[in-house]
Amino acid sequence: MAERTELEASLQALLRPEMFNDYGPNGLQVEGRAEVRRVVSGVTASLAFIDAAIAAGADALLVHHGLFWRGHDGCLRGWLRERVARLITHQVSLFAYHLPLDAHPELGNNAQLGSRLGLQADARFGEQELGFIGEVPAGLSSVTALASKVQHALQRVPLVIPGDGRSLRRLAWCTGGAQGYFEAAVAAGADAFVTGEISEPQAHLARETGVAFLACGHHATERYGAPAVAAHVAAQLGIEHRFIEIDNPA
Repeated sequence: MAERTELEASLQALLRPEMFNDYGPNGLQVEGRAEVRRVVSGVTASLAFIDAAIAAGADALLVHHGLFWRGHDGCLRGWLRERVARLITHQVSLFAYHLPLDAHPELGNNAQLGSRLGLQADARFGEQELGFIGEVPAGLSSVTALASKVQHALQRVPLVIPGDGRSLRRLAWCTGGAQGYFEAAVAAGADAFVTGEISEPQAHLARETGVAFLACGHHATERYGAPAVAAHVAAQLGIEHRFIEIDNPA
């Protein structure tokens, strides 16, 4: 068992949210009971996830996508009220870390995705240096091979804009909705860019620059950071951890 304040301090020290200009508050978003025996991690604080975590005996939740974002009007109505009401009724704490959870060099979403694809970053790029870039390992030097590796690792067929078909030497990646990092990836010398989503401009940019673009799913690319961080901190504090997956096709 650990105190909620101990869990909070450990997460803050590990993820250092003060270093980031983010889209919403990082850290403890909803305060629950003082004592924590089990932390449950997930990608998004959806009602389905909250209910599943409560059923699993959670005292605290750790997610990548929390409840509150920049521009929110502060009103607890409708779906947001239902989520917050569940947490308060069951005295379950909610911790949410967005960009800090992407950026951690070993446990974050980018590092964990890279590990599953056999990638090792040797540099960072883009705004707040959230993007990772490194040499392409043996066996992934074609877009076809890279797409096959992604499909096998994530159990999801990526959307592929193949660029000019060049041999891949440098690969850039950034999980989630990082399609806006594509130009920075090109400027950093990438031959291919892996992320979660694609918007209309990136298809044209891939064709015009020759750099391949793979959209592999926002949720699919961000399933790994929260459980890695939660397992690490739970082991430090001597508490239980469980990851709960709520499928999302996006």
